[in-house]
Amino acid sequence: MTKKVLKFEIELDFVLIAINTPLKDYRVCHFINKYLNFDFKKQPDLAVDIYQGITEPALFSIYHYVWENTETDFYFIANKGSDGLLIPEMREVDYFFMIKNFIDDTDLNNVISQLNRIPEIMAAVKIEPKKIKSRENLLF
Repeated sequence: MTKKVLKFEIELDFVLIAINTPLKDYRVCHFINKYLNFDFKKQPDLAVDIYQGITEPALFSIYHYVWENTETDFYFIANKGSDGLLIPEMREVDYFFMIKNFIDDTDLNNVISQLNRIPEIMAAVKIEPKKIKSRENLLF
């Protein structure tokens, strides 16, 4: 009997920015709202099964904002949760700034530049989601 292997690629249709800052999530969102004219709102915590059913899902703080004219969704997600890290291989990252749907390169570069201008944010860097080993944790 021949063995068939199915391979599939998870489509990662978002842009990811890693953010380092010592501040709490609500303080960072306050500064992002102030400097970028966003309106992040707290959502119910994101439950992610980071241990594949061994324990209860870990909870991660998440905020959401939408650009109505382009239907671009912005998410601000904590990397450190109730029982571990959302992306364990990126321990040094405090938060992720996820952009779903379309954003052109000019707007993306402008957002990254404005994030880096916030004095309380030490660094904001675009990262490639395909290079993250535990990228499935970012699919919601």
